[in-house]
Amino acid sequence: MSFLADLALVFVAGLLTALATGLGAIPFFFIEEFSDRWNVALWGIASGIMVAASLFGLVNEGLAYAGAGVPTLMIGGLLAGVVLVEVADRVLDATDVGGDDGHDHGQAHEAATHSHDHPIDVEAVAEGDLKKLVLILGILTVHSFPEGVAVGVSFAELGLEGGVGVLGVSVPLLAVFMTIAISIHNIPEGTAIAIPMRAMGLSKWRMVGAAVFSSLPQPIGAVIAFAFVTWAESFLPFGFGFAAGAMIYLVLTEFIPEAVATGVDLPRRGYGELATGIAAGVLLMLPLLYV
Repeated sequence: MSFLADLALVFVAGLLTALATGLGAIPFFFIEEFSDRWNVALWGIASGIMVAASLFGLVNEGLAYAGAGVPTLMIGGLLAGVVLVEVADRVLDATDVGGDDGHDHGQAHEAATHSHDHPIDVEAVAEGDLKKLVLILGILTVHSFPEGVAVGVSFAELGLEGGVGVLGVSVPLLAVFMTIAISIHNIPEGTAIAIPMRAMGLSKWRMVGAAVFSSLPQPIGAVIAFAFVTWAESFLPFGFGFAAGAMIYLVLTEFIPEAVATGVDLPRRGYGELATGIAAGVLLMLPLLYV
């Protein structure tokens, strides 16, 4: 299988994770809204999946490639992943993509950006403002890049024996798990994006499109990361550490706070639902221990 064909396969895997974000808006075709209890559980499941996938999959692989001694490259990657997420958050905080056309527009923007801090401006989506959508996509590239990197580096052993046969090529089990994990993790993100759009009365398919749009940078990040670790195999520990650091930091600084804020009015502030969701997410990723 040629390198370009490998890149195409990695791109398709990243694209699947982006399309999965749209699944978060699908329930609004059938129900008016999600309960806070269900939203907290979803964030918990996403958190459990990402932490378990990072520790059981990415960190384990990074340590294996690092060999004996202090895994300096992997530790450096972990720190770099944290820095990227922190920088991305600061870029989002400093960039105003909302409209100033009135009180209602301000409320819409506030609701949209409160949902998991995505810079998806409801007015831009509703009006099809191309210039503003391009700006949003550029910001999302910074924000969604870690998820794409996680998928890309997990394909590092593509074509080697011991994987799952897909279209005549051996795909690493870690890549299969990471693609599934990122896809599941993207579903509550799609729901968070769709909620303010539902309140604004946008069409259901436009909500799905906006959710997918928010994750479009992921297949690009996957391809870049795969190309990097393929051409510079000695940096594989750094790549695995980078993806793991970014994922875990995202969970600690965004997913868990979002779940806690959503469950503030629930009994025991929703901690029971959050803990149950986290446990379920970890259980889903336990097979990674045996990969």
